[in-house]
Amino acid sequence: MSHASISSAVPSTDLSTSYLGLRLSSPFISGASPLVDDLDMVRRLEDAGASAIVMHSLFEEQIELEQGRTLYDVGANSDAFAEAASFFPRPDEYRLGPTAYLEHIRRIKAAVKVPVIGSLNGITSSGWLEYARLIEQAGADALELNVYYVASDPSEDARSVERRTIDMVRGVRAGIGIPVAIKLSPFFSSLSHLALELEQAGAGGLVLFNRFYQPDIDTEELEVKPELHLSDSSELLLRLRWLAILSGQRELDFAVSGGVHTPIDAVKAIMAGAHAVQMVSALLRKGPQHLTTMREGLARWMKEHDYASVDEMRGCMNLSRCPNPATFERGNYMRILQGWKP
Repeated sequence: MSHASISSAVPSTDLSTSYLGLRLSSPFISGASPLVDDLDMVRRLEDAGASAIVMHSLFEEQIELEQGRTLYDVGANSDAFAEAASFFPRPDEYRLGPTAYLEHIRRIKAAVKVPVIGSLNGITSSGWLEYARLIEQAGADALELNVYYVASDPSEDARSVERRTIDMVRGVRAGIGIPVAIKLSPFFSSLSHLALELEQAGAGGLVLFNRFYQPDIDTEELEVKPELHLSDSSELLLRLRWLAILSGQRELDFAVSGGVHTPIDAVKAIMAGAHAVQMVSALLRKGPQHLTTMREGLARWMKEHDYASVDEMRGCMNLSRCPNPATFERGNYMRILQGWKP
């Protein structure tokens, strides 16, 4: 067989995907990070193959400060420890204030052709709807609501925590016309039920998952040390499980965030049901050019395994389609523990 006939037998690979109603050239999105603060870096991300740009979050605390209101209580012990307020950045330490944030969206939209996704981070509805509308007016193609909340108040039950998120999504979605994705933590007691309610509230997609930054303790100085640890591929496993479960149940779009560093990581995420793959840690370590490596690696793997498109591959290993769905549930847990040998 000639080289030409071999080449013609290999299907061409279509990396395009749909996420939040946006047709993207590939699943690889530049996730929320400080990389977007520099317009030249944003252009480099696009040139390297980012199919969309997620802005870093505008925080509820920033909105509160700009509107002259007092910050909400800092956890359950805010009254007991006055220094707790010092854990928040000073106004001049935020990268972009609310007004500058909106202007930066306009600049990015003018600088690149790929979709730009705004991001709001908070836990209440206060101020969110107004700024969601302003982010839409600034030109954002979609909005990511980054729900980062540590439920430390023992008087607040799980249902109340979930209800706050659902009400927030319903209010924002009713007030804007662009699609909304919700970036969740993995710590809700019933993610499947929450996903159902968020879909009914108008969410167009879920981002799995927010990475809680775990504080460490300095035993010599007796201080709590906030530390940032970049992700690695091992963090993908938790996301694969919930992608596989939820994508087989809901009509939502799903993005994975955390743990995608190699083309095989991306293959796994797509097979589990991801429409898009958000990358941050790998880009911070290796630079924008790593996006090119990821795109080429994914295309090469798909050709080798006769997948013509990302759409064809998506979800083939989710809970409703994989050969052994028990591997995502309790059965495999028992099997692994009982099968271990020293």
